[in-house]
Amino acid sequence: MSKDIIALSAIELRRHIGQKTLSPVEVLDAFISQMQTVNPGINALCATDFDRARDAAKAAEASVMNGDKLGPLHGLPVGIKDLTETAGLLTTFGNTGFRDHVPTQDNSLVTRLKAAGAIIAAKTNTPDMGAGANTRNFVWGATGNPFNTKLNAGGSSGGSAAAIATDMLPLCTGSDVGGSLRIPAAYCGVAGIRPSPGMISQSGRKLGWSVLNVVGPMARNIEDMALMFSTCLGNEPMDPLAFPNSPKVIWPQPNIDLSQLRVAYTADFDCCAVDPMIRRVFENRVKAIAKHVKVCEPIKLDLGDPHRAFDVMRAEGFIAQMGEQYANDPDALSPNVRANMEIAQQMTLADRAWAHLEQTRIMQAFATAMQQYDVILSPVTPVTPFPWSTLYADTVDGQKMRNYYEWLSLTYVVTMSTHPALSLPSGLDEAGMPFGIQVIGPLYQDGRLLAIGSAMETALASEASLTRPKPDTSKLHADTADLKSIVTHPPVF
Repeated sequence: MSKDIIALSAIELRRHIGQKTLSPVEVLDAFISQMQTVNPGINALCATDFDRARDAAKAAEASVMNGDKLGPLHGLPVGIKDLTETAGLLTTFGNTGFRDHVPTQDNSLVTRLKAAGAIIAAKTNTPDMGAGANTRNFVWGATGNPFNTKLNAGGSSGGSAAAIATDMLPLCTGSDVGGSLRIPAAYCGVAGIRPSPGMISQSGRKLGWSVLNVVGPMARNIEDMALMFSTCLGNEPMDPLAFPNSPKVIWPQPNIDLSQLRVAYTADFDCCAVDPMIRRVFENRVKAIAKHVKVCEPIKLDLGDPHRAFDVMRAEGFIAQMGEQYANDPDALSPNVRANMEIAQQMTLADRAWAHLEQTRIMQAFATAMQQYDVILSPVTPVTPFPWSTLYADTVDGQKMRNYYEWLSLTYVVTMSTHPALSLPSGLDEAGMPFGIQVIGPLYQDGRLLAIGSAMETALASEASLTRPKPDTSKLHADTADLKSIVTHPPVF
């Protein structure tokens, strides 16, 4: 029975709870059992909150039986990325300086999820301060890929993606600067979306006017993700980019007629290194989608120098977030974080002005293209997952990367455009690992983008090889000691 419950989609689980055919307690217990069975093999979860979660599930069950009005996520267990603060629940940011940090207040995103009826069950693993697309840190260790635990799960929302892929949780949160929602979703075979800036507001953003850092949902399919997205909307007075939206802006959306869509695609945005195998797999996916749409044609975008512009704007964010810690105790920061801080030391006000001008040009190039096309497609990542013991991909298609994050350029180029983008799971690549298609939509039309993604998901599922891949959790035999070998000493919680 437990396996039957965890196999249900979030929407199906919520329907059963509302119809009293499943209780929130049954649902939570099923997912806790899966977490306890599977997590030792992939190390996706950080602190857990099972006692309080069970209390919340009992209260949710009582509300159902009393006939109370139920929220859209009523009784559904949710995982929160360890970069997002949760009251009374350990939040380490993957950093040794915060290994025993227990916030006294929820982030506003968590508050909205709870208001929608979600039950916070666990925190999910992330790189130190979210720096990098390989989920590993000195507090919790590394997260293994559910399809091969010797390989990485992507990042920085790798814990969330791996937990969803293995049915440990039906819904999780993530965050994204250079691809941190989209890359782990692609590597683990699940769905993730980078929203338009301000669509999902949150408290605690130090650079309130920056459009790089966003938060968003992750799920096993687009429809579940859209449901969660709709509950994350709402005004946040402490976030200057926030604006109130009705949930109907996101979900449900009118059905999309794929036969009327105009689709553009690019394998590399004419500026990103991409492995030949990834190009072949992407070409195969484009051909599959082309059969269902009105127009599917290549596009060339003049994006100037998005790499240097991202360098500057990313460095600006790290200085704002971690400048004091870097000055006081640089050794407490991971190599990736220190690399960002060292880059930042070289930046000038002229660099910052140029970067913001260049980002405006990049945004306008995408906006111009969106006047002709409904969506633009690209691969999510330029390489198949590599060992988690390798910090990052230093070479792509024979091209040496300038720094630890240039290999993420397929996603950070889109970040610079500010347009929303989702990662659509689509079968396996030639190495037998999950493959994700990046689907980019018009700015602030996130709901329509989700609807298009859902329609494409359904169309691709008509071919067995292109549907969402699922790992065999019975074959997860990771050496937990190996995944946790980089932990200096465990947190107290």
